[in-house]
Amino acid sequence: MGLPTAAYAVQSETSPVAPWSFERRDPGANDVLIEILYCGVCHTDIHFVRGEWGNSIYPMVPGHEIVGKVTQVGSAVTKWSAGDTVGVGCFVDSCRTCSACLAGEEQYCEPGATFTYNGQEKNGSGITYGGYSTQIVVDENYVVRVPESLPLDAAAPLLCAGITTYSPLHHFGVKEGMRVGIVGLGGLGHMGVKFAKAMGAHVTVLSHSSNKESDALRLGADAFIATHDPEVFNTHAGTFDFLLDTVSAAHDVNAYLNLLKLDGRMVLVGLPDPTPVAAFPLVFKRRSLSGSLIGGIRETQEMLDFCGEKGIVCDIEVIAMSEINEAYERMMKSDVRYRFVIDMATLK
Repeated sequence: MGLPTAAYAVQSETSPVAPWSFERRDPGANDVLIEILYCGVCHTDIHFVRGEWGNSIYPMVPGHEIVGKVTQVGSAVTKWSAGDTVGVGCFVDSCRTCSACLAGEEQYCEPGATFTYNGQEKNGSGITYGGYSTQIVVDENYVVRVPESLPLDAAAPLLCAGITTYSPLHHFGVKEGMRVGIVGLGGLGHMGVKFAKAMGAHVTVLSHSSNKESDALRLGADAFIATHDPEVFNTHAGTFDFLLDTVSAAHDVNAYLNLLKLDGRMVLVGLPDPTPVAAFPLVFKRRSLSGSLIGGIRETQEMLDFCGEKGIVCDIEVIAMSEINEAYERMMKSDVRYRFVIDMATLK
């Protein structure tokens, strides 16, 4: 029969996000049913909703920053009980047998992870629908625990914005005393500042917008560089051990590479338009340019536990479900500090 589920969905690339209803699959033996309490709004939602990446499946229920309560568990579930506070991030399944999955890096699943929305269920049962809804059914192995110390609304974006920035800082070994630059101060960048600072780094925000300096310092940055002045790339050349580039707008990657020290590393987590990468900035200082995509289930849990220990959450603005289209327009104008979160009680 399925589980009747209220949601907000988009029917085409030109239609607004609007009320819709559908049936979730009945929970199987290894599944948990989760009542969704909060869902963060990611810029990826806009790309998919508006068909900007060319692979959108309609109707679509966006949302992959999900926090909620377990309300039902399958007969074979061992990790969760009714009442547990849990999270669901960007994917809800993977092949489980490839080298990436076996290494706990399911986000790099070789056949492809099953994304929380706009994906195809591994069992062939249909399209995945995301967190702009009242409930979700997920295999117990793709669910993470949210520490009790974290406010649930501000914890929701940790499931994407949080792990997207934590993973490269953690994987590439950012540690106390390193000089780290965070390029861009938006939904991703503000989390990069918090994580790098909590790891003991000296943190500098590099932003085209001078008016973000006070916010950067409030978030914990030690310094701020306004990059609209091209001279700063000469002044600060060779000063950083690590750069986390969170910007998706077109920009000159080569200019930032020259800010790195010998053996420095720059990691892209934004998705900018293609830009030429010159050999000289890399070769002559043995620098590295890398990319990073979210994190696996194990690392996502580590990130949440780290947040619980350090008291780290996202800076958010809570909205009603009915305000989602307005929120999208504001996001396009960078009019949010720094992440919208939907209170799903407003959908019921």
